[in-house]
Order: sequence, then structure tokens, then C-alpha cells
Amino acid sequence: MKANYLDDLNDRQREAVTSLKGPLMIIAGAGSGKTKVLTTRIAHLMRNGVDAFNILALTFTNKAAKEMKERVEKILGGNEARNLYIGTFHSVFARLLRADAPKLGYPGDFTIYDADDAKSVVKTIINELNLDDKHYKPNLVYNRISAAKNSLMGPDEYQHDYYIQQEDQRASRPLTGKIYDMYAKRCFKNGAMDFDDLLFKMYVLLKGFPEVLAKYQHKFQYIMIDEYQDTNPAQYEIVKLLGAVHENICVVGDDAQSIYSFRGATIQNILQFEKDYDDVKVVKLEQNYRSTKSILNVANEVIAKNKGQIEKNLWTDNVEGDKIKLIRTNTDNEEGKFVADTIAEQKLRNHYSNRDFCILYRTNAQSRAFEESLRRMAIPYRIFGGLSFYQRKEIKDFIAYLRVIMNSRDEEAIKRIINYPVRGIGKTTIEKVSIYANDQNITFWQVLENAKEFGFKGGTLDALENFVTMIQSFRVMLDKHNAYEVAVQVGKSTNIVKELFNDKTTEGLARYENVQELLNSIKEFTETPTEDGELLDNKNLGVYLQQITLLTDADNTNDENSDVVKLMTIHAAKGLEFPVVFTVGLEESLFPSGMSINSREELEEERRLFYVAVTRAKARLFLTYANSRYRFGQLQQNEPSRFLEEMPERYIDRSYAGGIRNSGGFNSGGGASWGNMFDKKKAAPSPAANPTARTAPKPTAGPVSSHVPSAGFAADDPATMEPGMDVEHQKFGFGKILNLEGAPNNRIATVMFPQGGGEKKIMLNYAKLMIVRK
Repeated sequence: MKANYLDDLNDRQREAVTSLKGPLMIIAGAGSGKTKVLTTRIAHLMRNGVDAFNILALTFTNKAAKEMKERVEKILGGNEARNLYIGTFHSVFARLLRADAPKLGYPGDFTIYDADDAKSVVKTIINELNLDDKHYKPNLVYNRISAAKNSLMGPDEYQHDYYIQQEDQRASRPLTGKIYDMYAKRCFKNGAMDFDDLLFKMYVLLKGFPEVLAKYQHKFQYIMIDEYQDTNPAQYEIVKLLGAVHENICVVGDDAQSIYSFRGATIQNILQFEKDYDDVKVVKLEQNYRSTKSILNVANEVIAKNKGQIEKNLWTDNVEGDKIKLIRTNTDNEEGKFVADTIAEQKLRNHYSNRDFCILYRTNAQSRAFEESLRRMAIPYRIFGGLSFYQRKEIKDFIAYLRVIMNSRDEEAIKRIINYPVRGIGKTTIEKVSIYANDQNITFWQVLENAKEFGFKGGTLDALENFVTMIQSFRVMLDKHNAYEVAVQVGKSTNIVKELFNDKTTEGLARYENVQELLNSIKEFTETPTEDGELLDNKNLGVYLQQITLLTDADNTNDENSDVVKLMTIHAAKGLEFPVVFTVGLEESLFPSGMSINSREELEEERRLFYVAVTRAKARLFLTYANSRYRFGQLQQNEPSRFLEEMPERYIDRSYAGGIRNSGGFNSGGGASWGNMFDKKKAAPSPAANPTARTAPKPTAGPVSSHVPSAGFAADDPATMEPGMDVEHQKFGFGKILNLEGAPNNRIATVMFPQGGGEKKIMLNYAKLMIVRK
């Protein structure tokens, strides 16, 4: 036991750790030591006599859960921390559901479908109903079903909800409810739950079986939830049920970092926590240990523009630090070149490693320009959020065998492997089996087991019976062999490993190595404790499959062992930190997204996203944007993001270009700070000021004026505009339309603004114009 574990805490942290009874809300600002507080609080509970088996701690990533458990073990010593229920919502509820799944009619070894599996089932149902997949896109229908489950709405409620039915009618998808109903029944028949079911079915179990609810209410006497601002309605209701008896509920989060509404998260859960319980204690962790004063002050002033938030003010004892570098480039390719050049320069000047840099963007599609520039500079990098190891075809094929061994009702997995490697079972045979299974309301496997009775003959019958015999032989191994031994036998008996080994192409070699890496991971699993702390002698296959299925993207986001520059979306970066951060593409309609500025709530979430991006940086922050970039196949002219205007000027350096500080010229790095739209003070640079710089292009007019929009400014319909009209822009002032181009719903105007920067191309859907009527 570490005797002085409270001595490392500041006053507010210590208050949060030692407040053990009753509801507690910890508002943990960015970089304020949230994980340290959570883990120390768990250790303090145990130090004060609370049994580890009575503590439940819920997180959003397995990585966070593992780190918390390791830190508790370090404080307490010994192995008692292994008895804690620490894990993601999905992994903990999957563990609890397995014990009581038969009450809901599911097998204890039910399969967990990932998103690809679930969408495959949805696609099959859409085809069976002969629906137009242009309207009924599997991804859209699946997302609709997912949202319903996360709002605790089953198929019946969905189909009888008037407003939802109206929405589906307007979207030309009136049969979405029927698909949801068929999907739910198909998953049930297959003995499978998808990710959302792990929440939905947990709620159904607790509400429908009072004895189960009572069991867990008395078991989990102390409940802690990390990242509470990211919880959805289902998670909220389950936590309320579990904590209803003891009410020792501690939630930790930061409303300023609530950025996942597209996943169903609702910021209202944290904003209204004080109304849910009597005598709630609120502790605010406002000291930031991560960032410099300059970075933190910029973040504070921008997020202060949001109305829907819990009042707080982050501060730090860290150094003032460099100003934030704001860079404008002509194109997105120049933006990529600037970032790569600056990384190379920073490595030389400040002795950084590649792993110290992160490039953050709003959408994955922005990565191309940075990848190309980093490759040209021979700077190693890795993109996060791309194809996961477990989503590769050869890995999903192999794992499908393991899934069928554990659960023969898993129709999606059977279809994947029944003719892989090729064994003479064609598409027509598979379709016949599906039809028999649906007509008889039995499982796909039951048809295979009785293939002869269903009329299959000759070579087809032999192939089906051989497949069934092979799977049954694997299943016999489960009682006496661990997961690795079963997997090795699958690889040998199916000839998967041999086939991949014999493929000497580059792709074949990569696939073979991936399967070997999968076997290595299974071997490692059999020799280490499980993520939820159980010490299993046989390290059974079901536990392994659950563990890998519930991995999240964030679990592999920050690999400290690989010295690479990291590229990722801002959503993927939450919870991470880096010495040097580039936040790129800061342009209107891109960041904030043009699809997320239709309401104050959407805009405020975009601002919270910007706040998250800024607060990932520890020492240096670069913000970049491009005058133009190709989007959706068209070259678009851009305005700087409104968030850049909201930053306090005293912390911004607008004279930085490619590692050379100057008055605004270009250099070999391709970055440009010339004529910055927000820089109303600088005049054109003298060529003598930087003789090595390229000659900057001459601006078409003087600096942008500080235009105050006319009273009652209101944008006019782009369809009513014509060349020659006098117009007003909120920022650039008065001008004249020179030309109009593009489709009616995506018009681009060329406008001359004599006092607002000269000739500009304006996307009328985003940058509004008002016709000046004389």
C-alpha cells in the first residue's frame, strides 16, 4: 500500500477523492488529472473498507479501463484490484448479460455483432423485401435502428411512434420500422446481439426482472462513470436503475468536451445531473497540468462563447509558452507541404521525435495532402480511424470460424465461411438454405445439420455434411483446449493458413502475416489475465471473442512505442495529448461543418470540438487554413473559420510561415501569411525584409475593412441574384457581383469588394449576401 497516495493531489482533487458518500459530480477540465482522481478515489474506497467486488467503474475505452486498473494496483499493491468491475459500458454489460441471457431467450455464449455484421443482416433483409437500396441504404437504416436502441425504443414502439413514422415517410423509407422488426428477430434467431443491444438488452433485463435488478443494485454499492458528458439515454437510464438504492454515484466529465451527439450522446445528462439527485456535491477540477498559458487562454476565451455550459475557468501554473501560430496557405496541397516542412524544422530545432506531433482534421478525407507531403519528406506517419486490424478480410474470415464454433446459430458467420476455402458450396445452395430456414423459422445451422431431409443430394450434400462434421469436431475441443489450441487446429484443418502461405504475391504474404499475428494475439491472450480481471484456467474462446469484438477505435490510438506522426480526426483525439499539434482545415463549412451550423446546439458542439482540438496541445499549437481546396470534385474558395475570429489576438502569432518568422512573405515551405483576412494592421512586406522569400503575389485591394453590417441585415435568396447587382457581405462590406456560376442550389458569385479585400469568390449557400436596394 502506498501510504501517501493523497499527498500528490491538489486541494480540489483531494476533495473529490475523499468525498465517498452520496451523489458526486466532478467537473474535470481538460488536462486536470481526471484519471488520477478516478483511480485514487477507487483506491481510497478500498482503503476505507469497501470491497472491490462492490465497486463499478464504467469507461468508454478498454484502454482507459486498463490504465485505471493498473494505477489502482500500483497504489494498493497486490492483486485485489483484479476484483474490480472496471470496463467499458459494453464490456461490463456483456459480462453481466452472459450470466442472465437465458432469461431473455439468448444463449449464454451469444455472438456479438460488430457494425459490419449488423449492416450485413440489414442488407440481407432489404434484399429479401425487394426494396430499392438507393432509398434504403443499409448504412442509413442501420444508423436509424442504432439511434432507436440508444433511445431505448424497440421495434414495436418505433412502428407506433407517429413522429418517427412521419420522418421515415419524408425520407422515402416508410418500411424502416418493418426492417427494424425483422432485424431484431433475425438477430434473436441467430443468438446474436449487436453493440447497441448490449445497452438495450441490459435495460430490458433490469426492467423486466426485478430480482436481477435487486442483485446488481446491492452488488454495486459504489458506481463511477468516466466521460459522463458522452453518455446516451440508454446509459443514463441503466445507471439510474443500478444506483437507485445506495445513490453513491460519482460522475466525472467535462461538458466543454461533449462532442459525440452524432453517436447519440446528450450533453443534457451532465448539465442536469444536479436535478436528478438530492444533495449533489459538485467539485470542479480547474487546474490544467497539460498546456501552456497561451494555449489554455485561447481555449478558455473561445469556449466562453457557448451559452449551454457549466461555468468554470481553467488555469495553469505552466509557462506562458509560444503564441499560437496561425497560417494561411493558397491551397490544401500547400497546407500539407507547410505542415510537413514545419515538422521537419521543429525536429531539428527543438529535438522532437515523430511521436511528438499530431495532425488533427475535421474529416478523414482531409488526410491525403498531409500523407503525400509527409511521404515526400520521408517522415513516418500513421493514420488512426482507418481500417482496423480486426476488420481485414482474412482476419474476419478466420474469426468467423471461431464464432461458429462458439455459437452455431450465428448465420452471418456461417455464410462467411461455408465456402471458404472453396469446398463446392455455391451461392444457389446458400440461398436455398436461407429460404428453408426462414420458411421453417429455424436456424441456418439446423438446415445444414439436416441437409438430407431438406432434399440436398450428391456432391452438394457431401460438402454440407463435411462442413458440419468439421465444425462439430472443433466444438468438441472447447472443453479440454484453450482458445489458442482451438484456433491453431482451425488454421490447419481448414487449410486457411496453407492457402495463404502458398500465395507468394505481396498481398498474399501480407494476409498470411496478418493471420499469424492473429494467432500470436490469441496465444498472448491465453497467457495473460483478461481485461475484466478474471483469472481463467482454460482461457476459453468465448472470452477471447468478446474481448476483441468490443475493442474500440480509441484503444489503439496512442501507441507510444511507434515513432510516427499521428493523423486523426479531432473526435478520435479526445483524451490524448501531444507536445505539438497541427489543427488544419479551419475554414467555414469545413470546420465548423456546413452541416452542423443550422442551430445553436449544433454550432456550440462544433465550438466544443475546436476546444478539444486546442487543448490536445501541450507546448506548441499550429492552426492552418487554405484559401481554396477541392471538395466533392470542385475547387472551392474558402473563408477562415469563425472560431479563428473568436481567439484573443494577444496570444496569436500571424507572422509564421514554414518555420521562418517574417512580415508575411512566402518561403520554401509554401506557407503564406500574406493578406490574412483577420490581419487589419499589417501592410505589404518589403522584399528586403526577407531576401530569401519568394515574391508574394500582389493583393487586388487593400486590407479588409472592419465592416459593420447594416441594421436588419438578412441574406437574400441566391436564385434572385444577377451579375451587376450591388450587394452587402457581413464581413467584406459592399460590393458588386461580377459573375455567377454553378448549379442553382450551389451558386458561386465573383464579387468585387473595393474596401473588403478586392475580388472574391463567394459560395452563396454559406457566405450570405444581401441585395442593396436603392
